[in-house]
Amino acid sequence: MFALMTLFALLAGCAVLVAVAAIGVVLMKVILIPLKLMLLPLKLLLLPFVLIAVVVKVVLAVAFGAVILAVVIPFLAVAVLVAAPFLVLAVIR
Repeated sequence: MFALMTLFALLAGCAVLVAVAAIGVVLMKVILIPLKLMLLPLKLLLLPFVLIAVVVKVVLAVAFGAVILAVVIPFLAVAVLVAAPFLVLAVIR
């Protein structure tokens, strides 16, 4: 008899939990959809600023890449000029 009462209590607890979860989901949908619609104009107003930030980020990345490349190429040229005689001697021997 005690086991039956325990099972009934578990069933009632699960039913309450499911009901609370369903009500929570419905309330979240009812609250969040108008909130999203209300914030949509703000998102659309901020979109140009986000675009500007992304463009500036890409331009800076390309500029820094060009600077690094402009610094590395002369070092590579000097390294080739210094290493060339040693490579020629290594091939001759």
